[in-house]
Amino acid sequence: MAKVTGLGGVFYVVKDPATTRQWYRDVLGIDGEYGPQLNWSEETGEQPYSLISHFTDDEYIKPGTGGFMINLRVDDVDGMVAQLQAKDVEILGHVDEGYGKFAWILDPDGVKIELWQQVQAPD
Repeated sequence: MAKVTGLGGVFYVVKDPATTRQWYRDVLGIDGEYGPQLNWSEETGEQPYSLISHFTDDEYIKPGTGGFMINLRVDDVDGMVAQLQAKDVEILGHVDEGYGKFAWILDPDGVKIELWQQVQAPD
């Protein structure tokens, strides 16, 4: 039986794709032919996973606009926050929830980006 094996991408409309792609390249260090590309072969965590999560309101998405948020896995949230701060990127929050570490920023189009370091394998 055929099955879904992972998240293929996030697609959304922006005013200037070249500027947005440049921001992802310069600020987050991710690039690709069609936009920022993440290669799962580079993931070293135990039982890495992606999540599609649903909300009844947009409180978790705020101050992002558009009704969605992009969650990006990172290997070191604290290190990433330090790198972003050195580039004068505003950090909206930075927490350790035990099962994972998180930080939040906005991209140049107002899309909220959640940076997530998986600390535990899923139950």
